[in-house]
Parts: sequence; structure tokens; C-alpha cells
Amino acid sequence: QVQLVESGGGLVQAGGSLRLSCAASGHTFSSYAMGWFRQAPGKEREFVAAISRSGDNTYYADSVKGRFTISRENAKNTVYLQMNSLKPEDTAVYYCAATVSYSGLGSQYQYNYWGQGTQVTVSS
Repeated sequence: QVQLVESGGGLVQAGGSLRLSCAASGHTFSSYAMGWFRQAPGKEREFVAAISRSGDNTYYADSVKGRFTISRENAKNTVYLQMNSLKPEDTAVYYCAATVSYSGLGSQYQYNYWGQGTQVTVSS
């Protein structure tokens, strides 16, 4: 079992940056691939980024490619999402998630554990 707690959300102006963190409990963090998803009001949850167990492979939604960077520190049981050049359309609740799957990391249905979410609001 993995428990996930996100932090780092907040209010930022367009063009600004935020770094989200997701702290995981347990000693098997490196056994999970990790992902970030987001959900805006009235919209379905969507994939943002994912990272493999070792951190060697990363994946991004087209909408954030070149602006967001996912990374992890297995020694600290933490995954990060660095968000630069933020846009108003990035406003959403951001969730981190853990999966034992080795494929389909862009699908929320592959993930076994979820955090409670952190709000990111980008003003224009």
C-alpha cells in the first residue's frame, strides 16, 4: 500500500512557475511508476506526465511538453512536477498517482494509488 500527499499548489500569474511535490509513504516507492494528472472544473481528469521507476523515462501530454518537467528522488520517496510558463488553462486540481504497471502510463485506469490533489490556479 502506498499513501501519496501532494503539496506546492497555489495561485500564480500567467508566465510564472510552480513546483509540485508528492511524498509517498512506504519503503517500496521505487517499485512504482509515478504520474501526474489534473482535473479542471467541469472536465474529465487528464494525463499530464509520468516517470518510470528509475526515472530514466519520462512521458508528457502534448499540452505541457516543453513547459513541465517530471522528476523523482527515490531516496526521498518523492516525485516532483516543475511547471514553467504557466497558462490560465493549466488551472486545475493536480493529482499524483502510483502504478505497478509497466505500460499505459498515460491512462488513469492503470494507476493503483492516488493522492488527494492540490489546487493550481493561474491568473491571466
